[in-house]
Amino acid sequence: QVQLVESGGGLVQTGGSLRLSCAASGRTFSGYVMGWFRQAPGKEREFVATINRDGSGTYYRDSVKGRFTISRDNAKNTVYLQMNSLKPEDTAVYYCAAKWVRYSGTLYYRTDYDYWGQGTQVTVSS
Repeated sequence: QVQLVESGGGLVQTGGSLRLSCAASGRTFSGYVMGWFRQAPGKEREFVATINRDGSGTYYRDSVKGRFTISRDNAKNTVYLQMNSLKPEDTAVYYCAAKWVRYSGTLYYRTDYDYWGQGTQVTVSS
């Protein structure tokens, strides 16, 4: 139902910014809660942010609150992650994910999403 392609990763210095994009296929994008996850070398994949179906609700892990902003444009079938004040500990492969949900207010931080992108590398230098 959904194919996801991330873009926008790269190498930045501490304190810099990046904007990640995740383009989704299909005509039912608004039926999915969306999430961003990341995985550093040797570490488990961890939740970063999630956004509900119409973009009115968001939730973040504590370490990125105030620095990262998740948003979506359902007309463009795209979800974004604006990353500001980047730190070396933000270095990871970032993945977007989609999960079909019945309730429009659903926010989802578990890893059992239905669909995943291929990931995009974010590297923050010291």
